[in-house]
Amino acid sequence: MTSETKASIAIAGGGLLGRLLAWRLSRRELDITLFEAGDLSMPEGACWAAAGMISPLSELVQGEKEIYTLGLESLKLWMDWSKQLEKQTGREVEFRQAGSVLVAHGKDRSELAQFLRDLHGKLGTLEKDQVQSLDARGLRALEPALERFDQGLFLRGEADINNHRLLPLLLSALRQQGVTLRERTKVGCEQNRVCFTEGQEQFDCVIDCRGLGAKDGIEGLRGVRGEVMVVESREVVLQRPVRLLHPRYSLYAVPRRDGRTVIGATEIESEDMSPISVRSSMELSSALFSLNPAFAEARIVETRVNCRPATLDNRPLIHNARGQIRVNGLYRHGYLLAPAMVQQVEEIVTEQLLQVV
Repeated sequence: MTSETKASIAIAGGGLLGRLLAWRLSRRELDITLFEAGDLSMPEGACWAAAGMISPLSELVQGEKEIYTLGLESLKLWMDWSKQLEKQTGREVEFRQAGSVLVAHGKDRSELAQFLRDLHGKLGTLEKDQVQSLDARGLRALEPALERFDQGLFLRGEADINNHRLLPLLLSALRQQGVTLRERTKVGCEQNRVCFTEGQEQFDCVIDCRGLGAKDGIEGLRGVRGEVMVVESREVVLQRPVRLLHPRYSLYAVPRRDGRTVIGATEIESEDMSPISVRSSMELSSALFSLNPAFAEARIVETRVNCRPATLDNRPLIHNARGQIRVNGLYRHGYLLAPAMVQQVEEIVTEQLLQVV
């Protein structure tokens, strides 16, 4: 690279991380090439199957404080980046920061109490203000559809994003910014080099965010299966993400503006990509019905199955070597962690390119 040419960056993997990285880095004086094994207009990864929740408080109970801290950073970035992307594309991303609600049935009230104790045990004094206990009246003021519950928790500040709007908008922005898009090109990643069937290409830096596609190069990387159903109902309207605590599983229901609700709960240690199981569909449907019986008339319009890439300790991974950066292992925290991880990678890229010059 000379002072008269742009630094060349290859990004392998066109999922959430890859698109965000290509978008952020292409706003600078860099020559970006995005490689994707599949079709960019028809994502097949976990980023498309996910519900798009950005819930640092909800995840803190079972997760590490590191995930919570990164999640708070991502929340701030999502607010800013959503506005930038909307301004650039002229279309709404549908980022919503209305908090989330947790409920439990009477026989499972202990789950709600335990959740609150665990959460308070990990939060600082000021942070505890982000959690509000709700009685029946307070709960119905926030979520009228949850009339059969008499208590709950409100987690302020949590958010969600419509990934089925976000990902196409990011792709549109990449085209606007002149990113070279190499679809249906399965690649291998090495330092300063991307290899594929036809040969190889040299770059000043290669960023590998292929998820499970990078399994051979990351020890212990595994897939964790998740199953999601999408239902459509005009009778039940939720205002924000709702979680139902249960001794065996924790259901989440994320409403969309088109009358659809994305529901999920399953987390299976398997890389099986076959369709959703009967057992899972029955459990999801039963739990959804228990939120509001009117969901019985909802129509199942879609099911999604995918495997999230996870490390041995379920923590995100960034590996920095000269000419190559690996970022992976977002597990079930894709939308919660992605912006914070992208920001870290941006800083590493800057350092590497300064060394090249």
